[in-house]
Amino acid sequence: MTREGALIVTVIAALALVVLGVWAWRRRARRDSAFVAPVAEAPDGAAVLAVFASLYVATTRHGEPLERLAVKGLAFRSRADVTVTDAGVAIDLTGQPRVFVDVARILDVAQSTVAIDRVVERDGLTRLSWRTDDGSVVDSYFRPQDASARALADAVSGILLPSQTGTDA
Repeated sequence: MTREGALIVTVIAALALVVLGVWAWRRRARRDSAFVAPVAEAPDGAAVLAVFASLYVATTRHGEPLERLAVKGLAFRSRADVTVTDAGVAIDLTGQPRVFVDVARILDVAQSTVAIDRVVERDGLTRLSWRTDDGSVVDSYFRPQDASARALADAVSGILLPSQTGTDA
C-alpha cells in the first residue's frame, strides 16, 4: 500500500470514530433528557458558608459511579466553584449556568475514590447525592483543589437536616 493509500485509510478510520462518538453521545443525551439540573440562583438572603474551587468530575446514577449521565449543564467535566450556603449548594461550572441544589433535595454527602474515569487517592472525591426535578436520585462528584474532600463534605453536612444525615445530631 502506498503512503497516500495508508493516509486515506487512517483518515477514514479517524472520521468513523468521531462520527461513532458523536452518535453515542447524542444517544446518551436523549436517554438522559429526563434528568434536569435545577438551574437557579441561591435564594435572596442565603448566607454563604464556604466556597471551594474544584474540578467537577461527573454526575451519575445513584450508587452507580461508572454510569455517567448527560444532564444538561452537568454533562461535561469542568473546573467549578462549589458554594455552600445555608439554603443549599450552588455549582458554578465554567461556561454553564449556575446549578443550585436546594438543601431539601440533598440526600447525602460523602467521600469517594472512584467516579467514571477518575480514580484518586482514598476518599479524594466528594460525592453529593441529590434529587432531580423528577425525583430521581443522582450523585455528583467533585475534587476540591485548595481543600480536602473531607472539608467540602463537612461543609455540606453542616447544612443538612438530621433526617438527611441519618442521625439525630
